[in-house]
Amino acid sequence: MASTSTSSIPLRRSARKASFSSSSPAKNTFQKTLRFSFSSWSSKVICVKSSSSSFKYNEGVVDEEIDKIRRLQNGSDVRGVALEGEKGRTVDLTPPAVEAIAESFGEWVIKALEKERGRPVEDVRVSLGKDPRISGASLSVAVFAGLARAGCLVFDMGLATTPACFMSTLLPPFAYDASIMMTASHLPYTRNGLKFFTKKGGLTSPEVEQICDKAARKYANRLTKVSTMLKSPPKKVDFISAYAKHLREIIKERVNHPVHYDTPLKGFQIIVNAGNGSGGFFTWDVLDKLGADTFGSLHLNPDGMFPNHIPNPEDKTAMALTRAAVLENSADLGIVFDTDVDRSGVVDNKGNPINGDKLIALMSAIVLKEHPGATIVTDARTSMALTRFITDRGGHHCLYRVGYRNVIDKGVQLNEDGIETHLMMETSGHGALKENYFLDDGAYMVVKIIIEMVCMKLSGSDEGIGSLIKDLDEPLESIELRMSIISEPKYAKARGTEAIEVFRSYVEEGQLEGWELDSCGDCWVSEGCLVDSNDSPAAIDAHMYRAKVSNEKNEELGWVHIRQSIHNPNIAVNMQSSVAGGCQQMTRVLRDK
Repeated sequence: MASTSTSSIPLRRSARKASFSSSSPAKNTFQKTLRFSFSSWSSKVICVKSSSSSFKYNEGVVDEEIDKIRRLQNGSDVRGVALEGEKGRTVDLTPPAVEAIAESFGEWVIKALEKERGRPVEDVRVSLGKDPRISGASLSVAVFAGLARAGCLVFDMGLATTPACFMSTLLPPFAYDASIMMTASHLPYTRNGLKFFTKKGGLTSPEVEQICDKAARKYANRLTKVSTMLKSPPKKVDFISAYAKHLREIIKERVNHPVHYDTPLKGFQIIVNAGNGSGGFFTWDVLDKLGADTFGSLHLNPDGMFPNHIPNPEDKTAMALTRAAVLENSADLGIVFDTDVDRSGVVDNKGNPINGDKLIALMSAIVLKEHPGATIVTDARTSMALTRFITDRGGHHCLYRVGYRNVIDKGVQLNEDGIETHLMMETSGHGALKENYFLDDGAYMVVKIIIEMVCMKLSGSDEGIGSLIKDLDEPLESIELRMSIISEPKYAKARGTEAIEVFRSYVEEGQLEGWELDSCGDCWVSEGCLVDSNDSPAAIDAHMYRAKVSNEKNEELGWVHIRQSIHNPNIAVNMQSSVAGGCQQMTRVLRDK
């Protein structure tokens, strides 16, 4: 049985100091947890007062106010603290900040459409959906104000999911020009954020960076007041019903049940755990209408305080409660959604949780039956056993950078280069399919699994979907560690980059005996899953490396993956080993060297 844990690195002695390539020497000090301590940089803020008693920032005042907005960027998303209540964190995702970001996004959309069409555009239509977080109401007003200020027509979808927001740009009669989803995924109720979509898909990190940069200048040069007076209020629309119908039609068409076409799930009991997020609709608007028995489902009503557990398919409590409900009700399948339903996990009819590598293996098995020889793209934290599982079924496995947008974009690029790539998945549960617009949609993933489950039954099999991955080996040990970066927030990313580059140098110079930077074969990724070596390399949003580790007898010990966290000022270290005590052995080397 594999052991999996997340913890800080325990330290019993001081570690050797590492030198960092910067203008002033920086030290790394190990305290209670492994931390990198850096000398603080100073920054001056110049305020220019107006003739009135109040003041506002002008273009000369950029440092602090602009940095507040820039730091809200979280890869291809925006995330921040929207409510008081987190120890050590102040509210930074304020209505004025959100208004500036929404306005900048609206302007970005208009400019892109004008460039695409070669003429001025009018009546640009943008939808907004949100998860049930309690900060959603006030921040929605800020989004409406910002989009209206940019000159967009706004459509309020209310409670929605991230995939539904993207699909609202495609499905008629809606087909909006762009969409925003307000969510912070599985993060605490105090957080919130924004995800951005056009008809082409989710925005990339460089595009969001451009929007945040423009928003920062608006924010720094404007009185911090939200424009609540809208020329025209947002129009309320019910898109989630259209989205649910879209999913129902896919299931009906692909199952093509010979007896009851319109109710292909008749005779199946399926448990849904929505975690009080946005996923409850899947129960009553998809499963129930297709004939499934959903008795025993959990936490379907939206509650922005998330009182029962974190809505997250990686959360042990969420999976344990779903497993118990499946076994108690002798259900055929259990489903766990995250808050905004762009991720999912499942439990098979025997109560086995299927998430992480297991979920990737299950989806790979389904996809490779449909598309033999296809390439599967995953992040570089997946196990060597998963690679064997994919290749044993005739597929190709491309390991790539951590980050769901990175993984999806890699799949898009491979397809453009003529390499048939149908599935892109992260161990977190983010998964996208070529057939579904390269959209990471937790509900669509579940739809694929349900279709496979029903088709297995129709073919005479009494085995559940878990039988598709029964020969997937598990690593003996698997852990995740976090190393805190002691620095002002604005310098944390740069300090993390320096630390990770020191790790790379140590490995390349042979200072860590038996450690070797890993590469990813013929998938055009080198430098430890960091740099594309094709003609159009993707921008790097976070530095990371993966190293293969062997013992003194040159026997395989496992691997170590080290990367910047784009959520918090720390460095994430993932390890797997097929040898008892292997992770502890690698941790000692990382700590002491």
